[in-house]
Amino acid sequence: MFQAPADWVARRDTLPTALQGVVGYYADTGVFDPTSLRLKRRADAAVDGMIADAFADVENALAAEFGYDYVSFSYDTKLVMPAKLTLGYCYRHADDPRGAREVTRLSVEALVDGDMRDAINDDEYEDFEVDFDATESDRERIAAIAQDILQSRVDDQFSSFDDEVREAYDWAVEVSERHQDEDDQFRSWLAAAEDGDDDALAAIRDEYRDATFAETPDVFTEEDQGLPYLKTQYDRVGVIYDGMIEMYRLAGLPIEDAFKRSIVYAIIGAQIWLDDVDDYRADRREGQLTPVTAEYLLGENETAAYDSIVAISERYFDRAKREATAAESTLTGIATEYIYRDGTPEVLPGSRQ
Repeated sequence: MFQAPADWVARRDTLPTALQGVVGYYADTGVFDPTSLRLKRRADAAVDGMIADAFADVENALAAEFGYDYVSFSYDTKLVMPAKLTLGYCYRHADDPRGAREVTRLSVEALVDGDMRDAINDDEYEDFEVDFDATESDRERIAAIAQDILQSRVDDQFSSFDDEVREAYDWAVEVSERHQDEDDQFRSWLAAAEDGDDDALAAIRDEYRDATFAETPDVFTEEDQGLPYLKTQYDRVGVIYDGMIEMYRLAGLPIEDAFKRSIVYAIIGAQIWLDDVDDYRADRREGQLTPVTAEYLLGENETAAYDSIVAISERYFDRAKREATAAESTLTGIATEYIYRDGTPEVLPGSRQ
């Protein structure tokens, strides 16, 4: 009976976003699980420690390379949140939390390694941070050293698991890279559609927004097939976390399908609602096709496009929360609510806020 007041409280802008997430998830689902907050602190501390261990090797290598006694290194990435949520899930549901920690360490370092490789391929070095004045040339060396160490650590860890664990990771990376290889085609559609090419606009609608799987991944149900951008965004980001969950499973950790779906939906929603929304103007300027830039071409006007982006994002988040509840992962439901409340759709043209 307290759900309606909880929803009112969750909408107060004066509350920290994290607390809005806790209260908002309760308001939406009626599920309140205070132990999930302790799980979050435990999982956060464990993963933060894993990253610190990996970066200690990077710091030692950088100190030797640049002639310092000590170098502080950090790398800004949001990609490890699903690993924290999965570790929290395993703390509650798995018989062997120690085994879960080892798979999480591997997953975290593999995710950071992959993100670093993408940044280097795109000549983006600003997230490789050190505590000394570094030139642009220095930053390239810093990035190369950091990524090389992460890759070496990942390879060493894979050797302690069965080959099928590595195969799950390689499969996910292959699907994601295939999607990246289509980027030139996506950009050409966007450029042509902006010039009034109806065929290009139809391609964005039919082959980007409404694209279908040649073989639907097991993670999805029949209900999911009508979600806009499902295939392209699964190939873009969702598949990485599908592969991550499979690594846990193949290492002997039981994880429900519902939990995997909750992670995949939350990540796709976050990609659209946070990154693509925030980057809309830069993406449009640079010719990058995303669900957000696509909607501004497909919509009748800016307001219609804005409304569609909000509705699509909310569909992904609603599915994520529903699956999190089914998997008894309150922590994932709260994280999804947090992502939603952390969005800034008001930066978009046609905003109703």
